[in-house]
Amino acid sequence: MRPRTQMIGRSINLRHCLEKSALSTASVLMLTTSLSAAVLAQALPKTTPEAVGMSSERLNRLTETFQRDVDAGKIPGAVVVVARNGKIAYEKAFGYQSREGNVSMKSDAIFRIASMSKPITSVAVMMLVEEGKIDLAAPVSQYLPEFNDSRVGAERAPVKRPMTVQDLLRHTSGLTYAGFTEDAVIKQAYNEAKVFNFDQSLADMVTKLAKLPLVRQPGTAWEYGMSTDVLGRIVEVASGTGLDQFVQERIAKPLNLAATGFSVSQSQAGNIAEPQVEPATGKRPAMIVDNLTNRPKWLSGGGGMVSTGEDYVRFCQMLLNGGELDGVRLLSPKTVALMTSDHLPPGVTYNAGFVALLQDLAPTPEMGEGFGLGFLVREDVGHNPLPGSVGDFSWSGAHGTYFWVDPKEKLVATLMVQNPFDEKGLAKSGHYRREMRNLVYQAVTVSTEASNTGSPTQ
Repeated sequence: MRPRTQMIGRSINLRHCLEKSALSTASVLMLTTSLSAAVLAQALPKTTPEAVGMSSERLNRLTETFQRDVDAGKIPGAVVVVARNGKIAYEKAFGYQSREGNVSMKSDAIFRIASMSKPITSVAVMMLVEEGKIDLAAPVSQYLPEFNDSRVGAERAPVKRPMTVQDLLRHTSGLTYAGFTEDAVIKQAYNEAKVFNFDQSLADMVTKLAKLPLVRQPGTAWEYGMSTDVLGRIVEVASGTGLDQFVQERIAKPLNLAATGFSVSQSQAGNIAEPQVEPATGKRPAMIVDNLTNRPKWLSGGGGMVSTGEDYVRFCQMLLNGGELDGVRLLSPKTVALMTSDHLPPGVTYNAGFVALLQDLAPTPEMGEGFGLGFLVREDVGHNPLPGSVGDFSWSGAHGTYFWVDPKEKLVATLMVQNPFDEKGLAKSGHYRREMRNLVYQAVTVSTEASNTGSPTQ
């Protein structure tokens, strides 16, 4: 690994269809067959843990841990899904979708996934790269002329080189989040411009953002921020469609992701998972996106999507398969390999405060990790306090959602939970992220990496 300098930072109702149209018996049979296939395609096939080299007894430790904390009132509920060899070996819905409403959690509950939106937007970008509509090495200003005169820092120094699309994907663009930057002048500029305001269009947000100074020279620092939102606008410009439409038509629909997108239909509103009431305030904490049943003005590719545990496992399985699922190919294997390789340049610096907040998720040599085109990438089997494999890739969301993909173990896992986006909530999210990773790997009884025998299927 290269050394770096660290600055220590439905389903469809068939009866309704029949009432609305006079279908022949043959048509009914055809429709029933197609609907059944669609429903089956929405979930990966299921198997026993033992069939894929895992232990049911050991996975019960994961069950006991989450159930204990639901019972203690620490979290309202959660959905955990673990797949290996393309089959779901473990899936549990814990606790409540709404504790106060006494609504039990369901496996198809819909969660705000916050920054787990970023990998989906990154896939959209790379699909357009494959079509020759986006050039990773091109300046961002080639697609968004607003960035043609970017400046750096409070002194608004000229950029030494323009930010590129690759910079946006790996978070070395110089863009940031106001809540995370250590630069007081930049923080004030972001807040005064009201960049993170959902009452604006994506195009308006990008125009506003382009006028603000960058926090670092492009390509010199890993600065987590609004880069992926800018990528969302590039998707719109390059494809000629809205970001929500692109995600729905080019990713969610082909992969049969039943509830992944930027809003929730009225028919699915009863599946929304909510955070629980805070004892200190007697109110539910504010979420990054509160009203999910209306299409948002700002389609935030960096943090505005929703999904389910089963949907996101299917998305991850597509990546594990090298860009293909159920005969539908979104990306080539070489593109997925490029995305899940470390892209951080030698000598890259970091935001010390944010790195401390990320802990095991920090893409630093100290954690044995780098950052690819939309994903945290494991670079070393050591250094990090959590188990994993070299080459596994992952990311999380501010409300506690988390996923990882381990190609060596042919394993995919997702955690769906809704914690507040504050200091206590982020600490809680980190705790459950680490708990889940440990509890999943301790249940692996046949390791392809350890045995070097290929598939763990028994």
